[in-house]
Amino acid sequence: MNEPDRPWATLDPIVHAPSRLAILTVLSMVEEADFRYLLYATGLTKGNLSAHMSKLEAAGYLTVEKSFRGKIPMTVCRLTPSGRQALDRYRHTMRQLLDIGEEASHGMTAAEAGGAT
Repeated sequence: MNEPDRPWATLDPIVHAPSRLAILTVLSMVEEADFRYLLYATGLTKGNLSAHMSKLEAAGYLTVEKSFRGKIPMTVCRLTPSGRQALDRYRHTMRQLLDIGEEASHGMTAAEAGGAT
């Protein structure tokens, strides 16, 4: 069975994790977001958000800029072009999987749906 027969095999594990998917999705809708906004939008704890941001930054999917506004620390995140591409690929693959499931729920065989026999 080759990769086109198994679209789930191409899912990016960095993007697929629910918390990281939430962060990428939020960032895809804005130019940038600060740490507090991401906390609110994702519902993650500070530690979880920070850990997932680090993984996304290491993958090149977002940039993290730390600075101060007066004496207040500010952390601002932006989605990179690679991050946007990864999220777009993920959405495309998930749509393929959902289409396969939809076809199967209407009584099509795997072969008719384009899958393996």
